[in-house]
Amino acid sequence: MFDLVWTIVVVLFILWLLGFTINIGGGLIHILLVLVLIGVIYNLFMRRKI
Repeated sequence: MFDLVWTIVVVLFILWLLGFTINIGGGLIHILLVLVLIGVIYNLFMRRKI
């Protein structure tokens, strides 16, 4: 589960960066950023519980 969350975070972050460089997506870029932040925060809390 830990590796899966980090994989999703990395993919979302790359898509977010591509959205800035290609200038597509508009609000989608910010939604991806929020999802990346949620994934990182979730991962930090789950690491402490294990």
